[in-house]
Amino acid sequence: MIKIENVTYRYKKGKDILKNITIHIKEKETVVIMGKNGSGKSTLGKLISGIMKPKEGKILIDDLDIADKKNKEEIRKKIGIVFQNPENQIIFNNIQDEVSFALKDLEKKEIKNRIEESLHKVHMEDKIDEDLYELSLGQKQRVVISEVLAKQPKYIVFDEPTTMIDSKGKEKIYRIVEELKKDGYTILYITNMAEEILLADRIIILENGRIAEKMTRQELFNRLEVLEQYNIKMPVLLEVIQGLKKEGIDIELKDYSVGELVTKLKEIIKR
Repeated sequence: MIKIENVTYRYKKGKDILKNITIHIKEKETVVIMGKNGSGKSTLGKLISGIMKPKEGKILIDDLDIADKKNKEEIRKKIGIVFQNPENQIIFNNIQDEVSFALKDLEKKEIKNRIEESLHKVHMEDKIDEDLYELSLGQKQRVVISEVLAKQPKYIVFDEPTTMIDSKGKEKIYRIVEELKKDGYTILYITNMAEEILLADRIIILENGRIAEKMTRQELFNRLEVLEQYNIKMPVLLEVIQGLKKEGIDIELKDYSVGELVTKLKEIIKR
């Protein structure tokens, strides 16, 4: 479990970026963090992954305090982070060198297995011998995700991973995160993309460095006015469901995917 307890963060001689934040993220849970630019979303991600340290309060990763230097290596094994721009995380030209960068202490056979497994999870195994810098931005982001997965973390922070990527690339990364959820990873997903709300088990909205709203995905669907209140665009899928409801067609979804909606509509047509 990740425990964020009464955390405040401020830059030197600056205002508080985060103010008294308390969040508990359970194992195998996906928590989506939303909010305007400057609300503190990315700062929270960096704090959780140990890149920065809170000025006040505590962050515990499986009861290991990230502020304690002796926990640094153990926490690094437990948590990985994927940033907006994959080019800021890439070091090597060669995909195999990139993915294996943090695996140097392992045996060659284990390194080979981890490279193959992690590239398979992001559907990039066919690109293993290609020059990394010739790939599209979306493909590079998938390689960065595979590099994180190769370290076999328990927790993954995604910090607006699709912001710089085209619509086709966004969809592929969305599907990868869906698969990682099913595989049991614990995920903190920071986003401003409407459709990515649907990845959440819980949604947390930040405003001016504070938690403005906390709710489960189902609670959000019963309070869609909250999205408008915080200037968050409604996902297209929810707009469709709302439109059908107005026409007297009430559809309940479990996974909130397009495929699930199509299946439900087919069932209705067959009646």
